[in-house]
Amino acid sequence: MQIRSLPFTTSRRRMLLRALCGAAALQAPLAALAGFNFFTSEYTATRDELQAQIAKRFPVAERYAEIFMVGLRDPQLGLDARGNRAAITATLTIASPLLAASPVQGVVSVSSALRYDAAARALRLDHPKAERLELQGVQGRDAERLQQVGAVVAQELLQGQVLRSFTAEELTVGRKTYEIGDITVQDDGIKVQLK
Repeated sequence: MQIRSLPFTTSRRRMLLRALCGAAALQAPLAALAGFNFFTSEYTATRDELQAQIAKRFPVAERYAEIFMVGLRDPQLGLDARGNRAAITATLTIASPLLAASPVQGVVSVSSALRYDAAARALRLDHPKAERLELQGVQGRDAERLQQVGAVVAQELLQGQVLRSFTAEELTVGRKTYEIGDITVQDDGIKVQLK
């Protein structure tokens, strides 16, 4: 059996060049939408992506009862797949002229449900709850009172905090604009349904 090789004509070169250019052009939009999977109608935000988004929004602070200034910084994201909750652990600072050792430092861990805010196209913390709060250098009744203040303010500061926002372009493919549906917390990221 003889195999003949066809001459590599100019028209065949053009076809090959068009095919290669088409493949490169097709990959560019898909790379920009790396976390989107429109075939399965879902988007997955990785833990690293979410951590980077959260870090941009800190430090945060709020005055409580005109006596205390409570601040949070250095947030660390935790994901609880079994409870379908996200958690933020942050350094807590409480300052007040009433405290002998001011400011008081500590750590707070807050877990939260998640919700999608359609108007802002944002995935937000919803009803955060302080699970653990430890303060340094304070004991007794003062520690109990400061823990209560710290827990309340941490919950207020994190209520509605954005974990991931989406642009209109990210949620649009061709003429179809997707909405966010069910939210599922995984061990290594958060998956949302596109509908």
